[in-house]
Amino acid sequence: MGEAAQAPRTAPPARRRRWLRATAAVAGATLLAGLLQGVLATGSQADARAKAPIGSRTAVLSIDSLTPRVPTKDATVTVSGTIQNDGKSAITDADIGVRIGPGGPLQSRSAMKSAANRVGFTSQADGSDILGDAVHVPTIPAGGSAAYTIKVPVSALGLTATGVYQLGVTLQGQDTGEPWSHVLGIKRTFLPWYADGEAAKATEMTYLWPLTDRSHISARGDTDTAQSPIFLDDDLAQELAPGGRLDQMVQLAKQLPVTWVIDPDLLATVEAMLKSYRVAGPDGDVAHTTPGTGSAVARQWLNSLKSAVGGAQVMALPFGDTDLASIAHHGKSVQGSVSHVKDAVSLGKNTVDTILGVQSSANVAWPVQGAIDPSIVSVARSGGMNRIIARSDTFPENDLSYTPTAARPLDGGMTGVVTDASLSTAFSGDMLHEENANLSVQSFVAQTLLITMQAPDKQRSLVVAPQRIPTVSQAQALAEAIATTDASPWTQSVDLDIALAAHPDAHASHRVPPSSAYPSSLRKQELSTNAFQQIHETQIHLNEFVVILTVKDRVTVPFGNAVLRSMSTEWRGDADGAADFRDAIGAYLYDLINAVHILDKTTLTLSGRSGTIPVTVKNDLGQPITGLVLRLTSGTNIRLEIRNPNQPITIDGGHTRTLKFQTKANGNGTVRITAHLYTQNGGLYGGIVRFDVKITKVTDLVMLIIGAGLLLLVLAGVRIYRQRKRQAAGGGGDGGSGGDGTNDGTGGDDGSGGRPEDGNPGQPGDAARDTGLDTPEPSPAGEKVDG
Repeated sequence: MGEAAQAPRTAPPARRRRWLRATAAVAGATLLAGLLQGVLATGSQADARAKAPIGSRTAVLSIDSLTPRVPTKDATVTVSGTIQNDGKSAITDADIGVRIGPGGPLQSRSAMKSAANRVGFTSQADGSDILGDAVHVPTIPAGGSAAYTIKVPVSALGLTATGVYQLGVTLQGQDTGEPWSHVLGIKRTFLPWYADGEAAKATEMTYLWPLTDRSHISARGDTDTAQSPIFLDDDLAQELAPGGRLDQMVQLAKQLPVTWVIDPDLLATVEAMLKSYRVAGPDGDVAHTTPGTGSAVARQWLNSLKSAVGGAQVMALPFGDTDLASIAHHGKSVQGSVSHVKDAVSLGKNTVDTILGVQSSANVAWPVQGAIDPSIVSVARSGGMNRIIARSDTFPENDLSYTPTAARPLDGGMTGVVTDASLSTAFSGDMLHEENANLSVQSFVAQTLLITMQAPDKQRSLVVAPQRIPTVSQAQALAEAIATTDASPWTQSVDLDIALAAHPDAHASHRVPPSSAYPSSLRKQELSTNAFQQIHETQIHLNEFVVILTVKDRVTVPFGNAVLRSMSTEWRGDADGAADFRDAIGAYLYDLINAVHILDKTTLTLSGRSGTIPVTVKNDLGQPITGLVLRLTSGTNIRLEIRNPNQPITIDGGHTRTLKFQTKANGNGTVRITAHLYTQNGGLYGGIVRFDVKITKVTDLVMLIIGAGLLLLVLAGVRIYRQRKRQAAGGGGDGGSGGDGTNDGTGGDDGSGGRPEDGNPGQPGDAARDTGLDTPEPSPAGEKVDG
């Protein structure tokens, strides 16, 4: 047995060995995976426990409503919001209360910003809970939430000196992890307080209210008699309809002390919608349009706007809201780009004044986000604008303890309007969230009081310029902030003209920032130099085209407007859309130019020494054209000469006209003819048409041979005639012979020769009588050829 046990065993077959190894590997992998999952799960649970919020970060509080925003001494402050339990256990025995920051009112806007961004609770920064006004909160399970409302009399807040106070809403209670009473969450906001008898000089506030939108009209006009514009889309109808963005912008500002800032292109587009209009099909297909749907809402909106702007100041932007920075940085090197600014300013004012029936201001430039540099200021000045809006975060300020007046004298006779960056961008975020809108409004109002109290004895004038295209929620929050601030005793609302006329602060900076300081994020959004080169080329072709028109305005006006639209500020962020728009302008102009063209011709045949070549020109435009010259040139002028190669031509709209060119052929063969259209100033117009003319002219040698043959035929006929005549005369005698005149058949000696009937055709040396040669007629004229 022992020997048998120690004897070597037979190895299993190879297939079985592979199966055993695979089974072992799978079992090992399964075991390892299980161990890893256990370790990872344990680690994740530990991380979750470690990351679970504790202390004053356990609950997240919101302040969705605060009324009144500017309390009086007899008022009660009501705060409402929600509590979200982010902890791992339920919150119990909790109360919601209000705290006022210690140390009295805040002294600077930077202090406000620090307080708003502070995370967590500290008694040193947040103060003590106001006793007697806390509200009990029911148990909130882990992950659960609850709403709250708390009311506190102003008399309990301890507000004394005028200023902005930090107001905190805190939740105090306990949970399983920390079973003692402590602050579980805090949310801060700001409460402006203006004490009775305060005599601070009210800060003048100017609020710009923008009405702008992207372009909706294509360069291509409809085929109707009025050449109505074709719309790229019908989205503007939704914007103008009740509840739409542009409708809300008008409705909100009707009762607000604002300066309206309007893009004239928007007004022109809305006016075009008053009549029936057409909308391009998918992907801008202008060949398959559909009826527009916004005529009724456009009329309603425009009437509402006219009523709203009555008595208010209106500032007209350049037509299309020209991107001044793009022109300054990329367009100045391209001929004609800067001149478009002046055209846009003039057209902008005329459009706004005509449609709204007002006298607008059109001498104020508003670059994107108020970012300026010397080149932007120069472009604005060249465009006829002597005032430019900048923003304080892009304009270098001196180190002042207060916010200075907006108006600043700049070099070159320009006046800078430095808007307040913090107030201007207060509503640029997500205002759909109720808490964001509420806190933004409260902060805006509080900042205006703090600005006034920075230098209460110093009269200052501030300007607020929000984003160009605010959303509905952003506009609603801004409108509430303006209304609240306007009702406060520390501000006074004024128009932009008054702000511009304000006495500049001698201590404020008047230096335009250098080009190197211009924000790189804004440069990336600008139109390129290639874009301006494309616009310039389109303008050149347009200028060459309109010289042939009899009703030029039908082309220059829509194309001029389209060119200005192609340089709009609203293309920022949509480079592809801007490129497509420019391409569409060029394509439409190309189609119009080629609507006047020479019809193609097939090969012509010219038989003879002269002839005419007809060439037909077609005018597919809807108006007569003039000032064109049709020119024919011969590839071989020696062989085929064109006697009148240049002929002026005029054609009625929708007609064709054929001109005939006299030619002279000097030799046989094929000649290439080229037909061109030229303007009267010598510029080539449209395409070139080439065709061949085959010449089959009869030569002089051939004519001589033909003439000689004809002469021989005439002579032969005369001789036959004379012989027959003698024969007829001789047949009347008796046939005598010899000297008596008879013929014996041996041949006469009278010199008359033999007769044909006697078998004698005459001798070769016989003289030919009556052989006078008639002059042949000249060759017939060449055959007229029609292509």
